[in-house]
Amino acid sequence: MHIIFGLVVMAIGVLITIKSENLLNTFGRLSFFEKHLNIEGGSRLGYKLIGFLVIFIGIMIMTNMIGGLLSWILSPLTNSLQGNTIDSF
Repeated sequence: MHIIFGLVVMAIGVLITIKSENLLNTFGRLSFFEKHLNIEGGSRLGYKLIGFLVIFIGIMIMTNMIGGLLSWILSPLTNSLQGNTIDSF
């Protein structure tokens, strides 16, 4: 099941990457990428970066490594919450 869901997410990422011009025409410019990339076509590059991120997430889902990645990313939050209980406040 992980493989099928991962392939679907990867396919969505590939479509986002390939169809970045159509996304730009449909949804408009992304002000964050226009401001921070400081290049012509910053929104197009932004859509492609989002597509690559979705492809990476699809690969992580397909190889069943997404749980480890999420626990690593969220570990500062979960570790700080483990020591605090309602009684300690």
